[in-house]
Amino acid sequence: MKKYLLAPGPTAISPEVLLSMAQPILHHRAPEFVELLKRVKEDLKWLFKTENDVLIIASTGTGGMEGSVSNFLSPGDKALFVNGGKFGERWGKICKSYGVETVEIKVEWGCVVNPNDVAAALEKDPSIKAVFTQASETSTGVAHPIKEVAEVVRGYDHCLMVVDAISALGVFDVQTDAWGLDVVVSGSQKALALPPGLAFVSVSEKAWRQAEKTNNATFYFDFKKERAAIQKNQTAYTAAVSLIVGLEQSLKMMREEGLENIFARRALMAKALREGMTAIGLSSFPKEGASTSVTAISVPEGYDGQAIYKDLRVKYGITAAGGQDHLKGKVFRISNMGYLDTFDTIMAVAAVEMVLKAMGHPLTLGTGVGVAQEILLKK
Repeated sequence: MKKYLLAPGPTAISPEVLLSMAQPILHHRAPEFVELLKRVKEDLKWLFKTENDVLIIASTGTGGMEGSVSNFLSPGDKALFVNGGKFGERWGKICKSYGVETVEIKVEWGCVVNPNDVAAALEKDPSIKAVFTQASETSTGVAHPIKEVAEVVRGYDHCLMVVDAISALGVFDVQTDAWGLDVVVSGSQKALALPPGLAFVSVSEKAWRQAEKTNNATFYFDFKKERAAIQKNQTAYTAAVSLIVGLEQSLKMMREEGLENIFARRALMAKALREGMTAIGLSSFPKEGASTSVTAISVPEGYDGQAIYKDLRVKYGITAAGGQDHLKGKVFRISNMGYLDTFDTIMAVAAVEMVLKAMGHPLTLGTGVGVAQEILLKK
């Protein structure tokens, strides 16, 4: 059975990237690797739309998130976090593990955060030193209005805007410098279409000034050490060399296509998938702000989303994703990230139709596929 990876991380990887990583490994202090890292760090600035140093850390995105707490906040400091899904919830857990006092803005799953709620929280408690949120909440398929939230946070000189863009960067527009985003975290296994194992963190000068006042304990995720290293085209510790070789190839391919073209293609794929699902009687889970990174689909009444997810994998070799926490069984999720294009989207719609038809859901095969095809013809 041929296997297809349509999960929202890890995502499918192109042959070009896989072949680049199959080359004989370089030593992480060798001159050839130093030159490669020099090229990659400039490409990362292009991707992040920043002049900041972008740190490259051998970890998953969660390591970047953890470092974004430990390097900028001390025990007893206050931070606000947006909890609208499993990964928003993670910000709160990381803060608490470092002794940071949290103020939570709880957002209904499937909804976006209201920037006015952030403004009200900061006005009520000006001692808050950071606002943590997702750009794209992978568990719900929602994209938060980070530009508007950042406009609020910029009014507080001592408060940082920290964004988990792990499933957003390279899918839709994230303008680090122009929007005043102080710390932006991403990872290798989403839009960059690499294996898991690299975290990327852009850090503003405002955030570096706050880091000088921080007294939280950290060793491996010491961003000041990583900044000193990347300025010399190195990493503080042993680099994930083969992943960074693949990263160079991935960024090269992204540059060739162009960010605006990538954003438009991902948006079209997401629209085709959503409307294809609607045509067969399903609906998009988000009530607002649907992300173009991942499509979360509500399961029809009387059906089990976990069974749909399982049948896609077992019967047709397609790995998507189920719902998390209280959404388990109620939604399933299909990625628009990674090495995917037009016919991956059509295949996903066709496979869902076949699974639901076999389960007895009333639909005419090809209905959703036809709708998706019409949308994708506009490419």
